Formats: sequence, C-alpha cells, structure tokens
Amino acid sequence: MNTGVEHERQAIGAAIGDMTLVGLLGRNAERFGDHPAIRWNAGEETRTLTWSEYRGQVVEVAAGLRTLGVEAGDFVAIMAGNRPEHVIADLGIVHAGAVPVSLYNTLASEQIQYIAGHCSARVAVLENADYLERWQGIRGDLPNLTHIVVMEPPEDGDDERIMSWEDLRSAGREALASDPELVERSSMAVAQDDLATLIYTSGTTGVPKGVMISHRNVLWTLECVSRTYSLPDHLRLVSYLPLAHIGERMASHYVSLYWVGTVRYIPDLTEVAAAVQETRPHVFFAVPRVWEKFHAGLMARVNAEPNARRRALALGAIELAIEGQRAEQEGRHLGLGARLKLKLFDHILFSKKFRTGLGMDALKVAISAAAPISPDLLLFFRGIGLPVFELYGMTESSGPGTSNVPGANRIGTVGRAMPGVELSIADDDEIMLRGGLITEGYYRDPDTTAATYGEDGWLRTGDLGRLDDHGYLSIIGRKKEIIITAGGKNVAPARLENLINEHALISQACVVGDGRRYLTLLVALDSDMAEGWAESQGVEYGSFDEFTRHSKVLAEVDRVVESANARVSRVEQARKWTVVSEKWSAESGELTPSLKMKRRVVLERYSRQIEDLYED
Repeated sequence: MNTGVEHERQAIGAAIGDMTLVGLLGRNAERFGDHPAIRWNAGEETRTLTWSEYRGQVVEVAAGLRTLGVEAGDFVAIMAGNRPEHVIADLGIVHAGAVPVSLYNTLASEQIQYIAGHCSARVAVLENADYLERWQGIRGDLPNLTHIVVMEPPEDGDDERIMSWEDLRSAGREALASDPELVERSSMAVAQDDLATLIYTSGTTGVPKGVMISHRNVLWTLECVSRTYSLPDHLRLVSYLPLAHIGERMASHYVSLYWVGTVRYIPDLTEVAAAVQETRPHVFFAVPRVWEKFHAGLMARVNAEPNARRRALALGAIELAIEGQRAEQEGRHLGLGARLKLKLFDHILFSKKFRTGLGMDALKVAISAAAPISPDLLLFFRGIGLPVFELYGMTESSGPGTSNVPGANRIGTVGRAMPGVELSIADDDEIMLRGGLITEGYYRDPDTTAATYGEDGWLRTGDLGRLDDHGYLSIIGRKKEIIITAGGKNVAPARLENLINEHALISQACVVGDGRRYLTLLVALDSDMAEGWAESQGVEYGSFDEFTRHSKVLAEVDRVVESANARVSRVEQARKWTVVSEKWSAESGELTPSLKMKRRVVLERYSRQIEDLYED
C-alpha cells in the first residue's frame, strides 16, 4: 500500500474515533440546538425544525417503535418522499437499535414484497394511503411485518395493526414518561460496526441486492469527503432525489449531520427550481438529467430574449466561456482580450443572470454522479462559473470513490481516488476500490458477497475503466453488459450510448448486438424536452407518439447517431437504429429509480423491433 494512503487512512480513523450517527445527532442537538436542521413547505408556509427539536422527535419515534416490539438488529422499512418524517423515522429506527431500509416509491407490490420479505421487515413506515394500498395486498406474504405506520393515514382506517405517525410519536412520549432511559439504553448500545442502513440496489441486471452499510462506513466516507472538498460548517442543502439511493442519502441526510447543515426537503421534482432559488445551497448533488434540464432552461431563456443584439451577446459570451474552459483543459491560455471579456461577461451576465437566477450563486461544490454526463455540459456549467465536478462510486462504496476536485479536474474522467482510497485496474479492466468506505457485503447473500468483496479488502466494482498517467479514471462500461458479436468482438455498449445520450432530445440509447453480425440501436426520446425542441425547430407538436415519427425528429436522430459513430471504432458503430414511441421511466419499468437503463427489460420488451432491425 502507498504510504500516503496509509497515513490518510490513519488520519481519517483518528478523526472519526468511535462516533456513530447517534453521536452526531446528539452532538448537534447539544452544541447547536437552536440552529435550523430541517426546512420544508407546508402549504404557503415554510417551517423549520432546529437540531434540538429534530432530536426530540427522533427520540419519540424511537420510543414509539420500541413499544411496537422493534428490537436491536430488526429491520424497519420506510417508503416516503423527501420530507422531514422520512429522516426522522430513519434516525428514530437507528436510535431504537434497528436498521432503516428506504424503498423507492416507484416500486410495485411484487418488488416491495421481495425487499420487505428478504430483510424480514418488522414495521413499515409509509407516507400515505396510496403507498398503504400497495402494502395491503402483500401483508399476508410478510409474516414478520407486525405494524404499519402511516404519515398521512386514511380517514376510515380501523385496522389495529395500522397506526398514524402522530399516534406513534404519542406512544413514544407515553413510554418515555414511564421509562425516561428507554431510548438512551437502545441508542447508546449502537456501535460503529452496526448497520446504519440497508440499501437495495435498483437491479439493472437482476434482483435487488441489500448492501449493508455500517456506521463506520458512513462516518469514514464523510470524513473522506471533508478531505476532498473544502466545505464550511452549517451547509445549506436541498434534498429532492430518492433517499433510497446512496447518492441522495449521503449528499443531504448524512452530510447535514456531519456539517451541522440545514436541509430543505422537496417532495415534488417540479418544485426543485423554486426551492433552489430560495435556499441558495452550498452543495448540490444531481444526476446528469437534472443538469441537462437546467442547461435547457437557461438556453431557452437566452434564446427567448426579444432583443436580437442582447441575445447574440449572450450566446457569444457562452461560446467564449466554453472555449475558455476547453483551453484550460488542454493546457492553453486565452489571449488577454478574451480573458478581459470573460471577466466582464461574468459580472454582467453569468453572475447576475445565470448563477443568481438559478439560486446557485453560493455554491461551493456541485456534483454530477450516478451516470455519465456530457463533457459539453460540464464545459458549459464551469464556463458560467458553476463548479460542477463528476464523481464515481456506487452503493457498495458508500457512495463516492473517485472525484474531480478544484485544481485537479479533467473533464471526461471521473477524477482520481479520494483520500484514503486505493484504486486499481484488474487485468480484465475491472475497476477495483479499497478503503474504509467499502461496505460490509450483501445481506443474506454470501456467494455474491464472496464474488464481489475480496478477502484482501478490494471491491470488484463490475465497472470497466482505464487510468491515465496522472491517476484519472475513465469509465468504459459495465462488465456484465459487454456485447460479444457473431464475429467474436467484445464491445462495451456504454461508449456509444453515452455519446448519443449527450443530446438533450434523447433520453436513452440502447445498443443491441450480442451474437449478431453488427450492432443496432433502440433510441428513446426525452418527453420533457420534446415540445421545446419542436417549437425551436418549427415543428408542430401534437402528441409525443406523433413527435417520435416526425421526419425532422428522425433526421436529427440520424445526425446524432452518425456523429457518435464517427467518434468510436468501426466495431463499436451502430449500423441501424429505430426510435421507440414510448416514454421510458422508472414507473414503466425501462429505467431504475436513479434513471439507469434496465437493459434486460428493454431487450425483452422490444424484441420484435430488434428483430426488424436485423431483417436484411
């Protein structure tokens, strides 16, 4: 092991000591009790919980869960949106000595049954009657599930095994009145090696696997992050992506605990833009699709400027800003005149109109992760002064593993190993990670754990990558998704797919070709971008189905595919393609909740269209 990495690990270990999430919350409530911890909208009113109030509600919930028979080591499911009760329940479960398991809200009853049954969930905490309905039909198949708690219960409920959120807290207060040390005993027994959460992967290639994440994993990762980015205390944060995903859970819930931050919870994605403008976050975590929508929104505003001179000036400023970033990446410098123009543009346009207009003028770090992002998007955002960095990691590494950072940022890569993390490439190009952020394995799955987690501490990520001479990592694709053509050529489909996905109009591209003589493509369009693109191109928009068959749309897709083909080797090129007429989403099953494509589902669902592509 590298001596520097070993010193970093020792320093991280010394910094976190024997701290747990219980200790973090207690510290925050004691030292910063009056500081705001949580904000959310209730109608037209913005409400706040201080750290002291936050911990008070957590303790009530923990006591309430103990009255329901929840004991150390039990699992409690949570199915709810981004709202205060979600994280209060999460920490309440931890303080009761149990393990929280957040489920994606898009899961069907069959998927819920699998996860709740696999972890033997004793209690489920649900948001409302809609979620309750999905659980009601499977309760008979979940013998360990004794109670369901509903945050917004139906009015006509008379099942004694279903209780409201307020009744749970009330039961907790009564229990604490008779036994004030109830939660103190259960929470003080929580140790670093205990599980902080169980996160089920979204299953792009098979059934979900429950990743066991300990308190030590969480604390080690947070301290690693603190050594990666320079972040102030009392961060302002927003939470809007699913808390069942390690990225959101780490970037808002856990980070707020470590930095004594304030999180604005946003239950509806349509409210994100307004909430960001109001919150002015210091850190913003997003998947590439969110960055694409921010970019589209900004460009729409620029193109809608009625004054032709101002519009041309803004477009020219953006072009120069992007060229400045491209020059920086290539080790070049713009001329003095161009640099002076950029300073002026930053003052009159980028700062006031773009960063302040988005509510991102206070950003210290912005992260793009969970899927590859277009280098052009990164050049754009960094050009207008938004510090967006691409990061790589996975649930099995507690979230991060490598990252670009200020002063060490290579667009097109996912950066270098973070402090205390070892990074290696195996002989077959598989990415390997080692460090304190590597999780404990898969729950009740010893065979897959043994195949993924080496006895020497290395995590076999299943991703393929390359390291350059300076330690920057580039992702090639997924090991399990390698296509072997009829000619015996091995092709990673992600390279061509990612190039095509860079276009704002395209939601997902799926390369097909296993056992075939050549590659083909299924292309799904982005329904959110369709109408705006149609207007910009003078195309009359009737319905999404009609849009996917319009000649101008097909011509644009053809241009994108040909452009992408020109950037890959001959064996990686797609010879034919077709645009599907359906919208792909997590709800319809083609995408995971984190917007990754479920390749197996797509290939099965579009088998007829695929065969048509191979009819010569």
